[in-house]
Amino acid sequence: MALSNTATPKYYGQFRDAVMKGEIPVCEMISLEMNRIDDLIANPGIWYDDKAIDGFIAYCEEELTLTDGADLRLLDTFKLWAEQIFGWYYFVERSVYVPNPDGHGGRYVRKNVKRRLINKQYLIVARGAAKSMYGSCVQNYFLNVDTSTTHQITTAPTMKQADEVMSPIRTAITRSRGPFFRFLTDGSLQNTTGSKANRVKLASTKKGIENFLTGSLLEVRPMSINKLQGLRPKVSTVDEWLSGDIREDVVGAIEQGASKLDDYLIVAISSEGTVRNGSGDTIKMELLDILKGDYINPHVSIWYYRLDSIDEVANPAMWIKANPNIGKTVSYETYQLDVERAEKAPAARNDILAKRFGIPMEGYTYYFTYEETLPHKKRDYWQLPCSLGGDLSQGDDFCSFTFLFPLSNGSFGVKTRNYITELTLKKLPAAIRMKYDQFIAEGSLIVMPGTVLDMMEVYEDLDNHIAQCDYDVRCFGYDPYNAKDFVARWESENGPFGIEKVIQGAKTESVPLGELKKLSEERMLLFDEELMTFAMGNCIVMEDTNGNRKLLKKRYDAKIDAVAAMMDAFVAYKLNREAFD
Repeated sequence: MALSNTATPKYYGQFRDAVMKGEIPVCEMISLEMNRIDDLIANPGIWYDDKAIDGFIAYCEEELTLTDGADLRLLDTFKLWAEQIFGWYYFVERSVYVPNPDGHGGRYVRKNVKRRLINKQYLIVARGAAKSMYGSCVQNYFLNVDTSTTHQITTAPTMKQADEVMSPIRTAITRSRGPFFRFLTDGSLQNTTGSKANRVKLASTKKGIENFLTGSLLEVRPMSINKLQGLRPKVSTVDEWLSGDIREDVVGAIEQGASKLDDYLIVAISSEGTVRNGSGDTIKMELLDILKGDYINPHVSIWYYRLDSIDEVANPAMWIKANPNIGKTVSYETYQLDVERAEKAPAARNDILAKRFGIPMEGYTYYFTYEETLPHKKRDYWQLPCSLGGDLSQGDDFCSFTFLFPLSNGSFGVKTRNYITELTLKKLPAAIRMKYDQFIAEGSLIVMPGTVLDMMEVYEDLDNHIAQCDYDVRCFGYDPYNAKDFVARWESENGPFGIEKVIQGAKTESVPLGELKKLSEERMLLFDEELMTFAMGNCIVMEDTNGNRKLLKKRYDAKIDAVAAMMDAFVAYKLNREAFD
């Protein structure tokens, strides 16, 4: 078949038929992408060519191997994804320089030039779907089939991770199972002065993987904007851009350099992650806008596999929604074991839901389970006695106060008030900024003017808040770091009674953390604010060999200050219990 602007792509057609018959369940995101492909089929300006995808499949199945050296047979999903890259074309009118027949001079002629439609492909699919193998096939194809001199890069959060794309290519070079690879690897790498016919044409060198026939190079680059911008890569693969704690938009940096070329390609592959305030979530928001049709960009292909709701985790028939290669590259038994582990080990629950089922979760809930972080119905604690906890340790960024109200049935009411500066708010990535706007709207987060928090302004605002709500504060627990001025003023205005210093560390924190955990398990911590849900969802607790626990504050962006303040309030309450009788 030649170029056609009405044909349905072969492998997409098979996939769509299977979906329509109910043989393959798909999530909402994949159905939205199918709508976008249907729009391409209906668009008379976009052309489909089946020859390119057939060539890609023939090359991969005849020449390539898996990492362990076994013959490669392309999965149906690989054909579906690759068809998006290689199948669609459009024509642009360009001025092309045509030399004169005699070789002297020439002239510019306007011609229709064929261009590949897809420049970027985003693949968000669960762990164990052979994503890196797919990236390796695409890189291998362009390195050896494209006759132009190309620079190709692969990047991931760590260099060893990026090497997962390279290792199947090295194995294919070693095995040389097809005639083309036998030709490319025939000869000696040591032959540098003799006949070029006796030299090896494709080899793995210290630079990367080099094709000496075309001068093309595939290399590993660190995942850092400084190391990626300004290049001219024809083909780039970005691995795990969403699952790790990535702070930089590396896809944007690669695209700035790659856009110097006409038919560049960026394949970004990843599983869902548990870090919700990285640049990955900001990219994902843009992809969702494209899928929903709010932003039209036909040059982007998006395959976003996930379960539609957490209820589907219990239904193995739905797991194919999150991992279309389940049963081929990863077994159902592996998934079943992870489901059982998620039920028995709450610490691993969010990681499993994100990595295996594509459900974006909030933080690694290592301490409080998802159910424990769900907010209660709204309540006011007017004129009730309470203990106040303060965590001022990040004075330039986040400052938290939590009120703990002992109730008659043994449970505790919880209210929190937190402060950040305008500068901190402005610097937030788009995804986390939406979260903070939600906290500001509910009144649990106050934005103070300036670049650094003025503790006296914070004190006055908190004092006004206590007066407005008519809270009866009977004791005050505080973390001493950065709290000297605040505590001195509190003491001068409220007296020295009930003020307790709570030094951070396993010795002080272990017992109150355990007791708070018991209360949260029984749903006896009655908080009704989203910010408290967010802070509890981010809590990671370190445990030493003796079983002593303390809050981990290494991750600067994962805000847990409201929980630290709640613990300070709880310690102060226990030390001054007679004040509440």
